[in-house]
Amino acid sequence: MSLQKHLSFRARLAVQAGKVAAWSSRRLGRGSGGMIGGRVALRAHPGVLKELAQGREIVLVTGTNGKSTTTKMVRAALGGVVASNTRGDNMTPGITAALMESAPRAAIEVDEMHLPAVAAAVTPAVIVLLNLSRDQLDRVGEIGTVERRLRQAVEDNPQAVVVANCDDPLIVSAAWDASKVVWVAAGAGWGADSASFPRGGGRVLRDGDQWWVENHPEYRRPQPDYWVETGTEGASLVSATEAIPLHVAIPGSVNLANAAQAVAAAQALGQPPRRAARRLSQVSEVAGRYQTFDVEGRVARLLLAKNPAGWSEALSMADASSVVVAVNGQIPDGEDLSWLWDVDFEDLARASQVVAAGERGADLAVRLEYADIEAPLQAAPLAAITDCPPGPVDVLANYTAFRDLLTVLQSKKYQANPGRGDLR
Repeated sequence: MSLQKHLSFRARLAVQAGKVAAWSSRRLGRGSGGMIGGRVALRAHPGVLKELAQGREIVLVTGTNGKSTTTKMVRAALGGVVASNTRGDNMTPGITAALMESAPRAAIEVDEMHLPAVAAAVTPAVIVLLNLSRDQLDRVGEIGTVERRLRQAVEDNPQAVVVANCDDPLIVSAAWDASKVVWVAAGAGWGADSASFPRGGGRVLRDGDQWWVENHPEYRRPQPDYWVETGTEGASLVSATEAIPLHVAIPGSVNLANAAQAVAAAQALGQPPRRAARRLSQVSEVAGRYQTFDVEGRVARLLLAKNPAGWSEALSMADASSVVVAVNGQIPDGEDLSWLWDVDFEDLARASQVVAAGERGADLAVRLEYADIEAPLQAAPLAAITDCPPGPVDVLANYTAFRDLLTVLQSKKYQANPGRGDLR
C-alpha cells in the first residue's frame, strides 16, 4: 500500500513534518519519536489520522492489562507488513505516528479512554476488548466511566467485529449490543472490580466459570466461541469445529488468553486460525517484558505490573528464588499507591529472598512487612538485583520503574536474552 497515494497535499506535508520531528527526537536522544512525530503531524493537519486510516484494515486493542502483548500477537498473527505502535504510544499522537508506516493492515493498541475518539477517526474492522479493572484512579478514573467509553465505541462502530472476553462481566456489558461479536473465554482472575453489572446494577453471582446477574436473568456469561484447554501435551485453542495447538513463548496463563483473542482477531480479517496461532508463537518479549538480562551472574527476568490485577498476574508468574519488587509513584504510574494494600504480596513468601526497590520502595517495604515478608530496601533496582545471589531473579516493576531499569540495563550493555519461559 502506498502511503502517499490517497493523502491530500496537506496530509502529505503533515506526515513529512511528523517524520522529521520523530527523526530529530531520536537523533538528539530525546526518545523514540513516536509521540512527537504524531503531535507535529496533528498540529499541521488535525484530520491526518482519518486520512492515514483510509483503505486499511485496522484492529484496535484495548483493556486495562495486556494491550501491548495482545497487539504484538495480533501483528504477528496477521503476517506480512502490519503497521503498529509497538512502543506502546497508545494515545492519538502515537497512533498517528504508527499509521505513517505504509502497510495495508494495522494492529493498534489504544488507551481505554481514547477508544471512542480513535475509533471514530480510523473506522476499525476489529475491536478487541480484553479486560477492565481499577487502574490508577487518580489518573484514569472510575471503572464505570471506562466501561461506558468502551460501550460507546462499540455502539458507534457497527461495522467492527468485536472480539470480547466473555469471562469479564464489565467487558460483556460493554460489548453486549455489538452487531458482530466473537466471545473468547479469556479468564478473569481478578474479580474484585466486577461485583455488580453496569447494565441494571445487579449483583454478579458466580459458580465456577459461569456468572450471571441477580434479578436480571438476561445478563449472563455468553457461550464462548473460543476457549483454551491445557493438558500434558500443552495448550490448545478450541472452538466448536476444531482444536489447534497454541504455543506461547511468554509465560503465564494470561498470555494464553491474550493469544486466543489475537487469533480470533486475525480470523476476523480472514487469517486461518491455525496459521495465525503458529505465527504468534514467535513472540517472545514485548518491549522488554519477559526478557532476561545476564547481570553479573544473575539471570534477571523483567515482569511489568501496573495495577492490582496486573500485579496478581505477575506474582503468579514469579517462580525464581530471588525476587526484586520495584515501585515508583510518578504520573505515568499513578501517584496514589494505596493499591499496594490490595495486592496479595503474601504470595512472595515462597521466595527465599525479596528486595524492595524504587522511588517508593519504603512504602512497598512497609506493605511487605505487613505480609510477613522481610525485604531489605535498595533504592536502585539494578543494585537490588546485584544484592541477590547468583542465579535466576524475577524483577516485578511498575511502569516507570520498569522503563528506567530497562534503560539502565541496555545502556550498560548487559546481555539480553528471550525470557526464561513459564517454569512453574
